[in-house]
Amino acid sequence: MLKNEEKSMETIVNLCKNRGFIFAGSDIYGGLANTWDYGPLGSRMKNNVKDTWRKRFIQERKNSYEVDADILMHPRVWEASGHVASFSDPLLDCKECKMRFRADNLIDDFDENAHADGMAKEEMFDYIKAHSIPCPNCGKHNFTDIREFNLMFQTFRGVTNDSKNVIYLRPENAQGEYVNFLNVQRTMRAKLPFSIGQIGKAFRNEITPGNFTFRTIEFEQMEFQTFCKEGTDNELYDYFKNYGKKYFEDLGIPAEHLRFHDHEKLAHYAKAACDIEFLFPFGWGEINGTHNRTDFDLTRHQEYSGKNLEYLDPETNEKFIPYIIESTYGLDRTVLALLCEAYDEEVVDAEKNDTRVVLHLNPAVAPYKVAVLPLSKKLSGDALAVYDILSKKFMTDFDETGSIGKRYRREDEIGTPWCVTFDFDSLEDKCVTVRDRDTMEQERISIDKLEEYFSDKISF
Repeated sequence: MLKNEEKSMETIVNLCKNRGFIFAGSDIYGGLANTWDYGPLGSRMKNNVKDTWRKRFIQERKNSYEVDADILMHPRVWEASGHVASFSDPLLDCKECKMRFRADNLIDDFDENAHADGMAKEEMFDYIKAHSIPCPNCGKHNFTDIREFNLMFQTFRGVTNDSKNVIYLRPENAQGEYVNFLNVQRTMRAKLPFSIGQIGKAFRNEITPGNFTFRTIEFEQMEFQTFCKEGTDNELYDYFKNYGKKYFEDLGIPAEHLRFHDHEKLAHYAKAACDIEFLFPFGWGEINGTHNRTDFDLTRHQEYSGKNLEYLDPETNEKFIPYIIESTYGLDRTVLALLCEAYDEEVVDAEKNDTRVVLHLNPAVAPYKVAVLPLSKKLSGDALAVYDILSKKFMTDFDETGSIGKRYRREDEIGTPWCVTFDFDSLEDKCVTVRDRDTMEQERISIDKLEEYFSDKISF
């Protein structure tokens, strides 16, 4: 089995493009840099990941509630959160080729143990200079000073483009949970600790996005905020760090390809912060961030909105601003991590130079759960009856083109866990041959037992 370091991002990108997972955005117009469209298989896989997150974080957790806040919010929200004043990237230009880069990315790509998130702007510039870090484009070392660049997309509400009508595309989902704290607490009669989750789009005007869908200007987050009393926050912070790691492991990522990265330098609002990183083919990259945000967010929104956001403890009659433990999951990055982890090239017959490409995806996130394959086109009508049964319960593919071996390989390449072959014996014994993607073993199953057979294996 290929190690992640042996896998090529170019190979992953080509597979995604050629098999309907992810396409370049605005492709027929030559594309728009660092925008990506999810195709039939990619959009299905993405929704499957959302379903696993909802099940694990909302459905199975007591006192957890989901919201769907608007992308456009009152501009004061972003003043209160600090995004208007300080949400920026440290940028510098190569004087030779005129390309622009994030200083922290230059350092992290140069030395994965450096962790530029703990450095001030001056420290980053000194590090780049001391280590003679070259320009990734031209290889020269001749950079400008570092400048700060605000990441929020700004637009205007109404017909006039003036400062009174400025509005922003949200750079994160979290503020939607914070401003709805009172609404959720009141309507759900929620008692601390309780959580608010949300899945949605966010936008950041990144100058140097890259590595396929790892860093893009438009992305989706699966946000989870737990509101709690001060004094219980440390325990909850540690709990959700490990809860998140277990979630990724259950999706099919082995523990040795995951690691915690505790932040050395904390944001002004944070008491503790930790990332979960995955070993991509291009190196370690963040796929989750867990933070102890203290009472900063609700305190700021209380100050800027004038609305009392204190919680009344029904047992002690004490009033206080709750602490928040945030655990954020990058949906696009999670999908990319699962594709990278699942990709493999297996030698079937070395003498014949026969290698099969296979995605060992967890059945819960695989785009198609089952593929129905008639052994002969003469059997297509009867096989379609089996497809009709299964497609009412599972996303099911139907393929009647080419040899059965080639059809198996096509399904392996898109991660379909099981193929159901309808042959001439099926007309008599009402059974089909079920082939397992990972083991390639086959067994005969009665058609009326198929739904139960697959349901037991697909549950997350």
